[in-house]
Amino acid sequence: MKKDRKELLKIYIDYLAVEKGLAANSLNSYSFDLKKFFDYLDRTRKELLRVKESDLVNFIHEQAQSGLSPRSLARMVSSLKSLFKFLVLENYLKKDPAQGLSSPALWLNLPRVLTIEEVEALLEKTDLKTPQGIRDRAILEIMYGSGLRVSELVSLELKDIRLNQGFLICKGKGNKERIVPLNRSSIRWLKAYLSEVRPSWDRFSSPVLFLTRRGRAFTRQGIWKILKTYGQAAGLRDRIHPHVLRHSFATHLLERGADLRAVQMLLGHSQITTTQIYTHVSRERLKQIYDRFHPRA
Repeated sequence: MKKDRKELLKIYIDYLAVEKGLAANSLNSYSFDLKKFFDYLDRTRKELLRVKESDLVNFIHEQAQSGLSPRSLARMVSSLKSLFKFLVLENYLKKDPAQGLSSPALWLNLPRVLTIEEVEALLEKTDLKTPQGIRDRAILEIMYGSGLRVSELVSLELKDIRLNQGFLICKGKGNKERIVPLNRSSIRWLKAYLSEVRPSWDRFSSPVLFLTRRGRAFTRQGIWKILKTYGQAAGLRDRIHPHVLRHSFATHLLERGADLRAVQMLLGHSQITTTQIYTHVSRERLKQIYDRFHPRA
């Protein structure tokens, strides 16, 4: 029985949610990428089940020309490869036109990281004389000290925090749980927030760890605003984005000799190739230091 494109997309997204167990954020990303692709098919009057590799290459090239970043292009390629692999698996197609697609080299678009001094400057901008400042300090300490994704941070609940044992439990992509250590500074400011701030803000008996002053859970955008505010105050206007503390966490660990596999586990990466981008960052930073300070550079 012939199915239209929208129906196939729904079946595919259901497959990702049920069979693959992908989180809502990942499902939204796949849907967003594939909507762009389907718009392209509409404009070029192509049928999904008759797409050729040349059509996919033209689409990716068009996206690159529009200014899409290498990282976003890589995700786009991944979305396409996953879709067509599914269509072959379910016998909608006999041949996979996306099999030969290759992702852009992500290391060419290295993630921005802060120096240790810049991280300290960022943390010191919190006003620890105010309840909001204490909460924000705890947020920033955990983001840098544990390398959480923003989505993981906002979904943390009280039951996930084990202060006495010195770790937290977070749910990453695909609803996979992992244990992440808490450093002494994170524990200190979490204790301050939990004892001095959160009780007076918890108007609705919320299970969520970090609350706004109105007693509500944070959105990812809310955390981004906090980070941006302190980044500007610390003179890091062009260096701040939602993942900057996570990137800095991983890079600083590797620079001090941490094992790549251990960093992979701490970050919750399913593949070590994703973690390896931080080895490129470390090498680039070392080269910058060499160029800056060596008399023969």
